[in-house]
Amino acid sequence: MIVGVGIDVVDVERFGETLERTPALRERLFTETERELGLNSLAARFAAKEALAKAMGAPAGLHWHDVTVHRAEDGRPHLEIRGGVRARAEDLGIATLHVSLSHDGGIASAVVIAEG
Repeated sequence: MIVGVGIDVVDVERFGETLERTPALRERLFTETERELGLNSLAARFAAKEALAKAMGAPAGLHWHDVTVHRAEDGRPHLEIRGGVRARAEDLGIATLHVSLSHDGGIASAVVIAEG
């Protein structure tokens, strides 16, 4: 059963300008393993975190560092959740998270499906 679906899009150039203007934002939004990635990948990961929040009903108290977007050996992305995000997922009965990332034409996007 699908518990929630979230989607988000990010203008890559604008996102890059924001990161340059506010360097501490990179640390606030991304886990250590994510921070060193290129701009397109960072924008897609930010979109994934936003999409996950939307799929969960955008509850208050979720922290950016409670989600890491990893890339499996086969290239597919997957979400690692912990802390408040994990607790909220358990409260909602979410057993599986599906994520798809894309970036093209200056736009990064992500879709998250939360399944119970």
